[in-house]
Amino acid sequence: MDRYTLPKKHLLRTTGDFQRVYLSGRRLRGDGFAVILLPNALEYSRLGISVHRKAGNAVRRNRIKRLIREVFRLNRELFPSAADVVLTIRPGFAINSLLDMQTSVARVISG
Repeated sequence: MDRYTLPKKHLLRTTGDFQRVYLSGRRLRGDGFAVILLPNALEYSRLGISVHRKAGNAVRRNRIKRLIREVFRLNRELFPSAADVVLTIRPGFAINSLLDMQTSVARVISG
């Protein structure tokens, strides 16, 4: 049952954590988003999400965040283990389905 949960410890929550990833992480660019990866000293990976205000109204931004969390929760094998991962969404982001989000993220991370 643990596979289907996303505990809060698997999320980046502080400004310091985000800043550390932004400054030292490796950036991979996708269509309307970027993935920033930084190895951490933990046994698990953590996810951070940053959605630009120009990406849409609050309802759209929150939907994007829910889709990203769901991709992370269900597809941990796509993301490197023991790494902090930040997905930044830019204003031109146009994905609205879980499957499209999953394939886009997989394409960017796998290279």
